[in-house]
Amino acid sequence: MNAPWNPARAAALREPFNAYVCDEPTADMIRNVAVELGWSPDKVNKGGLRNAVQSLSVSASPNILFVDLSESGDPLNDINALAEVCEPGTVVIAAGQVNDVRLYRDLVASGIQDYLLKPFSADQLRDSFANAQSIINAPKHAEASVERPHLMTAVIGARGGVGASTIATSLAWLFGERSQRSTALLDLDVHFGTGALALDLEPGRGLTDAIENPSRIDGLFIERAMVRANDKLAILSAEAPLNQTMLTDGSAYFQLQEEIRAVYECTVIDLPRNMLVQHPHLLQEANACVIVTELTLAAARDVIRILSWLKSNAPQCRVIVVANRVPSTGAPEVARKDFESSIERKIDLVIPMDQKLASQAAKLGKPLAEASKGSKISAAIVDLSNRLLAAVETEAEDAGAAGKNRSLLGKIGDFKSLMPKKGTKPAKN
Repeated sequence: MNAPWNPARAAALREPFNAYVCDEPTADMIRNVAVELGWSPDKVNKGGLRNAVQSLSVSASPNILFVDLSESGDPLNDINALAEVCEPGTVVIAAGQVNDVRLYRDLVASGIQDYLLKPFSADQLRDSFANAQSIINAPKHAEASVERPHLMTAVIGARGGVGASTIATSLAWLFGERSQRSTALLDLDVHFGTGALALDLEPGRGLTDAIENPSRIDGLFIERAMVRANDKLAILSAEAPLNQTMLTDGSAYFQLQEEIRAVYECTVIDLPRNMLVQHPHLLQEANACVIVTELTLAAARDVIRILSWLKSNAPQCRVIVVANRVPSTGAPEVARKDFESSIERKIDLVIPMDQKLASQAAKLGKPLAEASKGSKISAAIVDLSNRLLAAVETEAEDAGAAGKNRSLLGKIGDFKSLMPKKGTKPAKN
């Protein structure tokens, strides 16, 4: 149960019902009630909770899940194990033979909707299923939220070690924490990515599974694969073994972007620069591209090349150049004025170097923007996040205004284009 989820989308994609029971009389009763409700009786399985955990670890969760705890020696711990493989939005109904109020309260507190004491009647089962259906069909808060334009930002380091991943992680955290937008951080450095590490998380296998099996990528896969950092931020990252070659034509990355866009309000892509050459289509839908650089001669050369590539391959992107880790004392290798002259444009933001704050953030497992609150570093990254959000909102407003103008002024323009020009005779019929 890792990622923020879209209730309506998830419910539409799932099986309506599954049951895992320990005895045949209970199975027969559930099959009869399932048929009454229009569900398949084949979804009633033998094996109880243990079989449920094994099955759901490799398949999607249903909307309503019935599990039998009769053969469980430690029901509470076993329910917690079920929670690890059960996706968000699934309503769980449990049944068992232990008549203990404390156990009932603990099970409800752990997330199940109802606990039926065996032997129970068909009417009790119908009532429990009816309550579960009402929960699934009830309006969700997320469905009432105001729809905002999606912001997809790619963060690219001009060279290795300039701090692009640090900036990407901080931006994703700020979009979620300060702007209260559901945000996905997509770290595409499959072998050496540091997005999960910076957030003190285990990356999981979601990204490698997606690359190896692109056909599996859908809304439910995203729900399961994303690792949640907090209520508003989730990450898809990897630490693939160095002997594992990840061969892909890039279709998996594009599908991931599309599915993430459907669930989250913001996407931050930590994009290794070599992927620009390998998979140029990754920036087709991006609103903005942040180039992170240092003030060195080699970085200036590479910024020039990346700017030229973006102009040809992603003309819709708003490009922001960020000079990172700029020393407050002493001169950098290339002065800012000379650097800007070389790349033929201004540097948009300068983030000062503060090794002490960077080390503290790493030790705490927090994004730099969070660990450095109140500092010049934090102020600069907040400024960057505000610029990106303002840009996408302006684009949406301009698009809306263009649509309105098209409805009246556009039609007038079309009408005028059909009128004969001065000095010409109208065509005869």
